[in-house]
Amino acid sequence: MTRHFLRDDDISSVEQAEILDLALELKRDRFAVKPLAGPQTVAVIFDKSSTRTRVSFAVGIADLGGSPLIISTANSQLGGKETASDTARVLERQVAAIVWRTYGQAGLEEMALGTTVPVVNALSDDFHPCQLLADLLTIREHRGDLSGQTIVFLGDGACNMGQSYLLAGATAGMHVRIASPVGYTPSETVMADAAVIAQRTGGSVELFTDPLAAVAGADVVVTDTWVSMGKEEEKAIRLGDLGRYRVDAAMMALAKPDAHFMHCLPADRGYEVDADVIDGAQSIIWDEAENRLHAQKALLVWLLAQNNA
Repeated sequence: MTRHFLRDDDISSVEQAEILDLALELKRDRFAVKPLAGPQTVAVIFDKSSTRTRVSFAVGIADLGGSPLIISTANSQLGGKETASDTARVLERQVAAIVWRTYGQAGLEEMALGTTVPVVNALSDDFHPCQLLADLLTIREHRGDLSGQTIVFLGDGACNMGQSYLLAGATAGMHVRIASPVGYTPSETVMADAAVIAQRTGGSVELFTDPLAAVAGADVVVTDTWVSMGKEEEKAIRLGDLGRYRVDAAMMALAKPDAHFMHCLPADRGYEVDADVIDGAQSIIWDEAENRLHAQKALLVWLLAQNNA
């Protein structure tokens, strides 16, 4: 059966650790393995604009000996005349893997259904699992063992980052706190799935409406943009609803003295986070951004090995 990576819990705790171990190896020796030598091609499809995802996948595929084929859905048949499953059946005969940054999770699931090459979720409205691999790698580098770490996500808990933190953090055995106002909480289904995983790994998941209570004693404080692509018309409302969840120096002071700050970027300085936090000593966002490259390379290597076993 072909292995895909569509959401964070598509891999087990052991498999997650294997991928992170491999990411550390590839970060130390960037050109150590070339599973895409040939070069083999990886299709990287974009429904949304991108900086970090586009660059990290293109560079990473090249590092692995392959050739990235960047496809914009605006200039393809996908989502227009052709279904995701039909596109996948064409691509699988020519490429080694398919990476897709899209809107609906259902499209990714349709593409993966019956496809003989790995399909990777490079971002959907529901989940951002590649970013979470990079985030976990960064936390591990700066704080050691992930198990038992307390991580707080502040702001829109219903966004893809909030939901991925629940699943990936629980898989790693972390204590995940989501602090969001009413109306911005994660899916009940995702919460339930994360709770089941946490029972197995020794982690925990918890919802807060009070951001100050959530941040108290945290190891890592995380936020994300409050106005994601496609929600620009809601900006004024969202800024009003989420204002008290902004990460500033006073908020960081409630966490552990050695706590770290993370943000997947791009950041709206002065909205969800103050500039002095982004640029401060506790911020590890630039390592986090770089680690997209290493984590995604490790994921591709791991998926290709699983599917060629």
